[in-house]
Amino acid sequence: MTDDEALDYDPNAYQRPSVAVDLVLLGIRGGEPAVLLVKRDAPPFAGRRALPGGFVGIDETLDAAAARVLHDKAGIANAHLEQLYTFGAVARDPRMRIISVAYLALLDEAAFAAALEDTPGLLAATITVPWPGETGGAVEIATPKGAVPLAFDHADIVALAMLRLRGKLDYSDVGFALLPERFTLRQLQDVHEAILGVALNKPAFRRRMLDRGWLAPTGEREGGTSFRPAELYRFTRSS
Repeated sequence: MTDDEALDYDPNAYQRPSVAVDLVLLGIRGGEPAVLLVKRDAPPFAGRRALPGGFVGIDETLDAAAARVLHDKAGIANAHLEQLYTFGAVARDPRMRIISVAYLALLDEAAFAAALEDTPGLLAATITVPWPGETGGAVEIATPKGAVPLAFDHADIVALAMLRLRGKLDYSDVGFALLPERFTLRQLQDVHEAILGVALNKPAFRRRMLDRGWLAPTGEREGGTSFRPAELYRFTRSS
C-alpha cells in the first residue's frame, strides 16, 4: 500500500471540534496574586470579563497561538508561558464544541503594570484562594468594586492555575518568573507568601532558598530605601 492509498479517506466524515487557547496572565499586585482580564464585546457573555484567548489557526502550533494572543490582546512580547491544562467539557461554550488549551503566563510586577497601562480594556482583578495548601476548589476573583464573574469556564481555569502554582512553587523555578531579574530575599518571600496564602518564617525561608544553590548574589544593593538597602540576588539553577 502506498502512502497515497493509506490517506485515501474523506475528512468530512469526521466531526471536528474547534481548538482555542486561553491565557491566565498572572502577577503579584499589592502583595496578592492578580490576573489580567479582557472584556467580551460579542455574544456569548457579551460585556463579561474573560481570559485573553483566541482560536488556533489551521497551520499554527499551540505555542505559536498562545504567543500571538499574548502579544495581540495584552501587548506583551515575552513572558513565562507554559501549558496548564486542556478544558474540553462538551457544553463549555454555547456556540459550538470548542476545546481550549489553557496557558499560564507569569509576569513580573513591571510587566504586569506595563500591560495594564499600555493595553486599553485590560482589567486587573485580585485572586483570593479560600482553601488551604493544595486542597483545590473555586477561587474568588474581584476588584475593589466587587466580584468579577468570568465568561465560560474561565473561573475554573484561574482556580487550576493557582493550584498548579502552589504545587510547583517549592520544587521548581516558577516563582522566579514573577520577580525582576534582580531581587531581594524579601521580594522572593513576598511572592511565595502571596501564592501560598500564608506567612512564612523569615530565617527558615531564607536558609532554605540559599541552601538550594538557586540564588547568586549580584554584589549590588537595592536603591531608593530609607533604611539599610538589602542585597540583590539573581536566579541561577545549580547543575
